[in-house]
Amino acid sequence: MPVITNIEDLRRIYERRTPRMFYDYAESGSWTEQTFRENTSDFRHIRLKQRVAVDMDNRSTKTQMIGEDVSMPVALAPVGLTGMQSADGEIKAARAAEKFGVPFTLSTMSICSIEDVAENTTKPFWFQVYTLKDDDFMRRLFDRARAANCSAIVVTVDLQVLGQRHKDLKNGLSAPPKLTVKSVANMMTKVQWGLGMLGTKRRFFGNIVGHAKGVSDPSSLATWTAEAFDVSLDWDRIAEFKKWWGGKLIVKGIMDAEDARRAADIGADAIIVSNHGGRQLDGAVSSIRALPAIIDAVGDRMEVHFDSGIRSGQDVLKAVALGAKGTYIGRAFTYGLGAMGEAGVTRALEVIHKELDVTMALCGETDIRNVGPHMLYVPQGFGDPTVPL
Repeated sequence: MPVITNIEDLRRIYERRTPRMFYDYAESGSWTEQTFRENTSDFRHIRLKQRVAVDMDNRSTKTQMIGEDVSMPVALAPVGLTGMQSADGEIKAARAAEKFGVPFTLSTMSICSIEDVAENTTKPFWFQVYTLKDDDFMRRLFDRARAANCSAIVVTVDLQVLGQRHKDLKNGLSAPPKLTVKSVANMMTKVQWGLGMLGTKRRFFGNIVGHAKGVSDPSSLATWTAEAFDVSLDWDRIAEFKKWWGGKLIVKGIMDAEDARRAADIGADAIIVSNHGGRQLDGAVSSIRALPAIIDAVGDRMEVHFDSGIRSGQDVLKAVALGAKGTYIGRAFTYGLGAMGEAGVTRALEVIHKELDVTMALCGETDIRNVGPHMLYVPQGFGDPTVPL
């Protein structure tokens, strides 16, 4: 195994080993990609306070997210098409997360189905759903998640209308992907990836094909996808989903304090401050700059989690110190998965955990539950998008 010291090392290997259309799917944002870039670059404006002569024995990164014990405040975010980054990718990622003691969130648009992941893991995982128009399909989706012993539902609310991602259009990446001579030629150069895909039966959207009305095979998927998303989504609809599910519900895609209050009003167990990794509204503020105002608005009413832009354990520490009870990694684990399969996901988690643990200690804290704003230098006006950094 090559020496991996940070997440960027995994990204470089991932780029070499994965077909271009799937690499671009992960490593891109919408329109000009301004928000995609600033999700990571804005972390650099927050500085850490070094403290010394502190007993650094018995350090712990253990905490809880929505009442579940976690080895560190990190969950694997829902990422569509994970099973095309590496054969059976969702199963590999879920196994790595389970062994490491962090939550895994399965996307509705996964290649492996809910049942596939449940059959290959032993602990409950979380399941992400989109807000779709088909009530029958949604109810059955909840039933399947319940049967698979999923312990929480993550409702994505920022995808009623799809943001334009130039690279995906140029690569023909759709549902299902439109293969071109160029993309096929590129796939043929990725021998390890190709052998893996030849060795699995899971190559299509396992939660949809054979389950959604009129989608009996991949060829009928494109029409369903174009018509499935509910553009009339409102808070009453989200409250309805909560009643249908009957368990813990997390709302993903909150970037405004008023929306955070509405999520609290309907009884969500947590929200995820997220701009979809910069893949929806380009020109939106970075998630880390949106976090402080949302913490101020609802931090005493519900758990606030954080997503979009995390590439290191230091990023995790900064988000938690600002008030997040948990964070999510999407691209970071995808890099590891595409680079080295399950072992790569484990390595990504190891890198982030070590960075989190060491940085926490050098800031004078030994327990992640005591991390807070006292450890940071935050620029004046950081939480105000109208103030330039």
